[in-house]
Amino acid sequence: MCKRVFESFRLAIMAIVLCSIPTLASAAVKNADVDRAVARGLEWLAAHQSRLGHWTANSDAHPTAMTALSGTALLCEGSTTTQGKYAPNIRKAVDYLVSRSRGNGLIGDPTRDSQYTYAHGFSMLFLSQVLGEEEDADRREQLVEVLGRAVVFCGRAQTDAGGWGYVSAKDGNGFDEGSTTITQMQGLRGCRNAGIPVPKEIIDKAVNYIKKGTGSDGGVRYSSKSGGGGRPPITAAAIACLFNAGDYDDECVPKMMNYCKKELDNISNQGFGHWHYAHYYYSQVLYREGGKTWEEYRDKIFARILSEAGSDGSWNQGYIGTVYTTAMNLTILQLPQGALPIYQR
Repeated sequence: MCKRVFESFRLAIMAIVLCSIPTLASAAVKNADVDRAVARGLEWLAAHQSRLGHWTANSDAHPTAMTALSGTALLCEGSTTTQGKYAPNIRKAVDYLVSRSRGNGLIGDPTRDSQYTYAHGFSMLFLSQVLGEEEDADRREQLVEVLGRAVVFCGRAQTDAGGWGYVSAKDGNGFDEGSTTITQMQGLRGCRNAGIPVPKEIIDKAVNYIKKGTGSDGGVRYSSKSGGGGRPPITAAAIACLFNAGDYDDECVPKMMNYCKKELDNISNQGFGHWHYAHYYYSQVLYREGGKTWEEYRDKIFARILSEAGSDGSWNQGYIGTVYTTAMNLTILQLPQGALPIYQR
């Protein structure tokens, strides 16, 4: 009798253990799948860098912006200009962007790019993260000079309302809009974190611009010059930048967060357009939040991104191009690495 009871108990324990193995294996495979997708994506990016050091969007457009975004994705892996697997690629990207720095401080080419402020903001962000880890004294001095002039250009390009448009306030007759404003704000924050002087009034005007553009439902409008409702991608980006600016407990943030949860927690929702841009910033916001909120979102967003990867390791969704989508997805997937100060909790 006792023997039969013991045997039944032993079999029950074995069943429990065996049932638990697939769960543990699934978790391990999931992490391995993410690592594999990141490795293949980074390899694809590195292989598609031009000999001059840049990347481009569709039709060879936006080389400055695509180079900054791609370089940032490589930095997220942990490589720097001097160390790591992608150090040669990062050095070439830095050299290219430094060569794009103009006398007035703009990083980009206004003769080829009708939306050059995107490129300028993304370049400030990338180069500021490089500066923080740069070991070569001459290169550090060069980056400090380039970024110092870039900050000055930002201040002059800002509109009276506190935002930025696709081009400078002067070139765009004072037009501004949310997405380019966010790009400048995050770039400026990266510069400030790296020790580049950033006048407080520039940031204060930009923060007020976002607040004034926030509706009662928490959605941030497209532009100070337009009415209409909020835009989910711009709202997510605005929260990320308010966090960068240190406004974690601002009264606008809870409304914005509720708005984004309604619009973006369902990752299948693409009715608002610019899905990758939206989740590029929303993932930064929720990663900073941490805990269960981040974990639940991470599982959903990672699963979707992995399911959309191409056979060559890249992602080609969206109309801007494969480089853009691949760089953004890789940055999202690598947030937990915590390699870059601008994304850290």
